[in-house]
Amino acid sequence: MNIAIFGGTFDPIHSGHLRAAKAAARRFRLDRILFVPSGTPPHKVRDRLTPFPHRYAMVALACGADRRFVPSLLEAPKRDGRPHYSIETVRRLKKSLGSRDRIFFLIGADAFLDLPQWKQYRQLFSMVNFIVVSRPGFSSRKIWKTLPPELVPPRGRQGSSQMIRLGRTTLYVLTGVNSPVASHEIRKSVRAGRGVAGLVPPLVEQYISKEALYRPGRRGRT
Repeated sequence: MNIAIFGGTFDPIHSGHLRAAKAAARRFRLDRILFVPSGTPPHKVRDRLTPFPHRYAMVALACGADRRFVPSLLEAPKRDGRPHYSIETVRRLKKSLGSRDRIFFLIGADAFLDLPQWKQYRQLFSMVNFIVVSRPGFSSRKIWKTLPPELVPPRGRQGSSQMIRLGRTTLYVLTGVNSPVASHEIRKSVRAGRGVAGLVPPLVEQYISKEALYRPGRRGRT
């Protein structure tokens, strides 16, 4: 099977996330995409995230319309409150899969540029294939600069601007996905009393309203 990990805070999950996932599934023939809400992301320990149960519930609702999309508890909050690291998530997943299964890591272009700040990020390149979701105006040269120098293939073996061979794995650049939607803008709109129809799936919109998420002085994020 071809299985992709799609992680994030998903606060909330929105149409841009789903559009990118569908494009990746179509192009790379993905059998499953695991949507993994971050329980305690190390890069956002100071952020006031909406409680995990709410974020997971919204992901589950958004995944219901596509059998390839699976809500995952791989990064559910730990009892000791320690943060989750992607390298640990990948290792856990690999143990549960067969030797012939291929793992892809689906990630946005801007998030990919932060990869050198991740724990043991070099090892990730030897364990999973990357699908980097580009955006209009994004230069693929930034991706090359983010790669560890020892993994950059020599000239003549570098592939193309949309595919970079990295020894045992491959990095793919997914273009043509125009998703100018941001979670922080959705939260801002809800706080201002504006509608978010079309920005999030209908069931997620209903859940946000029912649980009064993102409204000052109410449950969830304020």
